[in-house]
Amino acid sequence: MDTISITGLSVPAVIGVHDWEREITQALVFSVDMATDVRRAARDDDLAAALDYSAVAQTIASVVRDGRFRLIETAAERVAERLLADHPVDWLRLEVRKPIGGPAADRAYTAAVTIERGVRTR
Repeated sequence: MDTISITGLSVPAVIGVHDWEREITQALVFSVDMATDVRRAARDDDLAAALDYSAVAQTIASVVRDGRFRLIETAAERVAERLLADHPVDWLRLEVRKPIGGPAADRAYTAAVTIERGVRTR
């Protein structure tokens, strides 16, 4: 199976467990590897036979925009469910990163979760 990747997709989100986080927009950064067969698209050089990267990015943004999640784990799970349901993808690995700021620069870090869903063949 072939792999198509989208990396570094920044999506504005209402995300977090603290009250102040529910009032602001923060960036979540998505990277996704998706198993799909690219042979037909490559053979015919036909965009209609290819996985539509733009549609995948739009799906991710739509799920996040509509979700207003508390946890990045929940955001990751909902995005994975939609990608598998709406696109010709058998398996995916999805990473969600949330930059966390602190009052001092030494307290800033990035929280991340990576999940795999579906069945990867071959």
